[in-house]
Amino acid sequence: MHHTSPALPHRINRTFPAMGDFTNNYGGTDEENAEISRLNADVEADTDNFENWEKLIRACENLDGGLNRNSSPQALTTLRNSYDRFLLKFPLLFGYWKKYADLEFNIAGPESAEIVYERGCASITNSVDLWTEYCSFKMETTHTPHLVRDLFERAANHIGLDFLSHPFWDKYLEYETRQEAQDKIFAILNRVIHIPMHQYARYFERFRQLSHTRPLEELVSAEELARHRAEVESEAMQLGVQKPEAEIERDIRVKIDASFYHTFQHTQTETTKRWTYEAEIKRPYFHVTELDHSQLINWRKYLDFEEAEGDYNRILVLYERCVVTCALYDEMWFRYARWMSGQEGKEEEVRNIYLRAATLFVPISRPGIRLQFAHFEESFGRVDRARDTHEAVLATLPDSVETIVSWANLERRQSGLDAAIGVLRAQIASPTVSIYTKAACVTEWATLLWKVKGSVDEARAAFSKDADAYADSRHFWQQWLDFELQQPTNSEIESKHLELVKRVFTQMCTKSRLSLGIKQELGRIYLNYLQNRGGKEAMKDFLTVDRQLFGPPSVSLTGKSKDGKENGVVPELDPATRLKAESRFYNYYELHADSDENAQGLADFN
Repeated sequence: MHHTSPALPHRINRTFPAMGDFTNNYGGTDEENAEISRLNADVEADTDNFENWEKLIRACENLDGGLNRNSSPQALTTLRNSYDRFLLKFPLLFGYWKKYADLEFNIAGPESAEIVYERGCASITNSVDLWTEYCSFKMETTHTPHLVRDLFERAANHIGLDFLSHPFWDKYLEYETRQEAQDKIFAILNRVIHIPMHQYARYFERFRQLSHTRPLEELVSAEELARHRAEVESEAMQLGVQKPEAEIERDIRVKIDASFYHTFQHTQTETTKRWTYEAEIKRPYFHVTELDHSQLINWRKYLDFEEAEGDYNRILVLYERCVVTCALYDEMWFRYARWMSGQEGKEEEVRNIYLRAATLFVPISRPGIRLQFAHFEESFGRVDRARDTHEAVLATLPDSVETIVSWANLERRQSGLDAAIGVLRAQIASPTVSIYTKAACVTEWATLLWKVKGSVDEARAAFSKDADAYADSRHFWQQWLDFELQQPTNSEIESKHLELVKRVFTQMCTKSRLSLGIKQELGRIYLNYLQNRGGKEAMKDFLTVDRQLFGPPSVSLTGKSKDGKENGVVPELDPATRLKAESRFYNYYELHADSDENAQGLADFN
């Protein structure tokens, strides 16, 4: 079922704290304060508008001629408040984390800047740029080598396998070069030459040259070194010569060098495999604007490739890159969670994927990922969590039929029919729920009475009771008509069955204000029923309905009688109301379709 109320495609619907309470004194001149007050109002009126946020940030940065450590507390609080709210809304904007850290460094010193870097790297864990900037900052502000190395190693765990991680590895090598730690430089290079990446070749050249100057014990393991020595000595014995130790070492180095070259060839092959996909990534970072279809297609193919290769860590790294670039496309979050759920013992990892999607990125106007999260929690016995998720969606989207029905069925599965009906009853009684959503709830209620309780009479009574109130709901009439059509009949009661079907169809035609197109759609179902199951007199009714629905205006339902009134029907709804009245409701999984590999242009978030 699909919620049809309008919403911005990337709406995240998060509540933000208000600006510092300084009675419109933001630490600047009267003119600056008025401007910030205006910009803040613009932001709060539409938190999805990225340009308004940018204007607010610039205005705060320029308070009092540019902020520094001598600026007023009000101005500094205004700046921090704006950055905090902005980066809560858009946590994947690595460039703004860097700007914020620089500002904190200038205002309050390295400790404050480090806190911002930590927050930024926790928010966008796979940003090569941000981790590299953080490591560079640490190099310049910390004189304790093990603290700097600890940070580099943390960064390597997050971004070391990235295809474009060379700026990070260059920075790590630069640091160890400053420390004149040749053994650590060699160890870093020995890791990097195994990673498929954009600039693999130059790292190998540096590694190979350095390997000629390093002791044998550092080049390979003790076991491998012993094997090479045995081979060299065996070859010498076969030739009947006894080589001096220097010559043996030279021959061992030749063998080791050959094995290194084999590693290089393997890395080259793996890099080449990925080059095609990497070359097609035009925007490797997050932004609020849509991607081209070609970009989504490339990500799908790249993920297919990496999954086929089967290296868990490399697949994980690629998914993390993908859900940064494609953060506002719930398709990719669904895919990530489904892939992770296929790995052994990864319940918590799957839960974290859903949490990130639901709390940060996928707009609540598309509740499918949240409902999938609720199903996931229910499957692990966390029914209260699943219940809370449904409640949270409805707090923002009270007319999400899909969510209401999902919740009712959650209660049916866990607590029985009465609990499910209790959910529907509460929504029908709610003053914040529209009449069209209530109509859908009534049809679901009737369906439960029919399919779960097995009471056709109670179900029919539920449809009939408030038919006048829900007369403008296309969904209501279609479900009722479908209910009557599905009742079993035989030759003895077929005439009674016809009366019940005809009653529903006639009421729909005369009581509802649905458009002629919808009436024709339901009319075709009724005509088909008359054709296939009607009795001796059925064709009279068939031709009457055919004329009323498909005839010219002078004889159809849309025509006017001599007194100027419509032929026994009420006028149609206005366009905006009709959109709600004629909405179709789907479960999110019913809308899944195979991607169009030939699609072009921008890919809509919806």
